[in-house]
Amino acid sequence: MKLDAVKWGGALLLTLGLMGGSAWAAWAWQANAYGQQLAKQETAHQTTLTHLANANSALILAEQGKRFALEQWLAASDQAHYRALTDAKTNQTRLRDRLATADLRLSVLLDTTATNDRDGMQATTGPRRLVHGTTRAQLDRAHAQRIIGITSDGDQGLIALQACQAYAKEVSHTK
Repeated sequence: MKLDAVKWGGALLLTLGLMGGSAWAAWAWQANAYGQQLAKQETAHQTTLTHLANANSALILAEQGKRFALEQWLAASDQAHYRALTDAKTNQTRLRDRLATADLRLSVLLDTTATNDRDGMQATTGPRRLVHGTTRAQLDRAHAQRIIGITSDGDQGLIALQACQAYAKEVSHTK
């Protein structure tokens, strides 16, 4: 009986060894399969993150391109606005100089129909006028220069308004 017990003990040990080996092999196989699943998930996650980063980079580059284009447009618009203001100031300065040197005289039209019984016709023609027409009165140089100053301020305001409107229009279209 001892022999049978030894046989059964050896068989039991062999069975336990085989079961332990099988359990270890199954555990190793499952660990390997689980490791592969984790690696696939990690790869998929990394790919997703890379795609998101690339999309974000493309969006940032597009926005930077829009900003650069807007900055370029603003610089060009600012130069055009400055040029228009400078031209207007130069023209106003020339006009003031011409008024100051009597090279140019400002005149205004007078309404003579209320004071004239001849339906707006002058009785005589002046030395510089060959035909009948509306009566004009020349303005004093100081008054003429003040009028030119007022129109200069108005011109500058209109130029600034046009620049502001162009800016608002451009900014509202880029968004």
